[in-house]
Amino acid sequence: MAHKELNLRERRAIEDMLNAKIAVREIAAEIGRHVSTVYREIKRNHYFDKELPELNGYYGVVAQKAATERRARRRKLVRLVGLRKAVIKQLKEGWSPEQIAGRLQYEGQTTRVSHETIYAYVYGPDGQSAELARYLPNRRKKRRPHHARRPRGLVFPPDRSIHERPDYVDSRETFGEWEGDLMIFERAQGKMNVASLVERKTRFAVLFRNNDRSTTHLMNRLMGVMEPLPQPARKSITFDRGIEFRNWRKLKPGIGTEAWFCDPQAPWQKGSVENLNKRARRYLPRDAPVAALSTRDMKSDLPPAGPSLMTRVCGFALCYRKCPRLGLDFPPFYYTDGLDASGNFMSAAGTLFPIALCGLSSL
Repeated sequence: MAHKELNLRERRAIEDMLNAKIAVREIAAEIGRHVSTVYREIKRNHYFDKELPELNGYYGVVAQKAATERRARRRKLVRLVGLRKAVIKQLKEGWSPEQIAGRLQYEGQTTRVSHETIYAYVYGPDGQSAELARYLPNRRKKRRPHHARRPRGLVFPPDRSIHERPDYVDSRETFGEWEGDLMIFERAQGKMNVASLVERKTRFAVLFRNNDRSTTHLMNRLMGVMEPLPQPARKSITFDRGIEFRNWRKLKPGIGTEAWFCDPQAPWQKGSVENLNKRARRYLPRDAPVAALSTRDMKSDLPPAGPSLMTRVCGFALCYRKCPRLGLDFPPFYYTDGLDASGNFMSAAGTLFPIALCGLSSL
């Protein structure tokens, strides 16, 4: 039996019965719909007004208008075959929905779509059947209901909030202030994951691989990566409130590094590492066989198969940054499988840290 959308008559009936305080199960039985359909309809099309909260509620006409607008956005790429093919082609070439929509507008195309429409198509039935989501720089996170989320207040106390972080960190004037995050992969890849770090002043970036998702293992690996650096080069790290960082208290006594945390659901507060992850995700999608990639494959400049992950993520023109005052080149991006097992990181960063610690503006 084909799926049939709710119509205006049914939505008005839902509104009237909700106002009459009738239970949702009885409403569903009255209009001949499954109870989950009615629950979803009320949740999706509930009206909110921040300035006049007394107006909050479900309104049949408002719900019908919202549903019609959603269908129109979703169907634009279904109706227009040429536009759909062009969008899919660019997605497969590594363009983000924002880039595609921006290019169409820049070129003055008469037929164009917004990035929200592209995302709606990608995550809709047609996009899912074509597995278009795997071409996105970063995929939509799965969210749990609010009541299912674990309380994080005791794990991440208020005095560790990003709002308590010193102002000079925000200005990016000092070296040694980092942002950190974790890139998770599909369960089929086991517990393997990749952690990412970005130094805020220089944008110097580091990726390192973990064989376990546990917070204890992650923090031990993180301290092992950072410990070879001089203390002024690892003053603080800003994380999100992911439960994998709940053992953050080990950083201060272990390597003398402070930990700060973004607000819940506010990834833009650590935008440098989020931008790095978006770039890296193009070449390390969630289904990537991380365990099969060697350190040499990851960080070599020109492997036989073509440019390395590092070169592709940074871009050929940005693969090395220059310090003309000292005549030095250094890579802004480094992948390591364990600093304690290799001195390569210190040799790569050896030209960076003395320069950065001097506070030269050329960085």
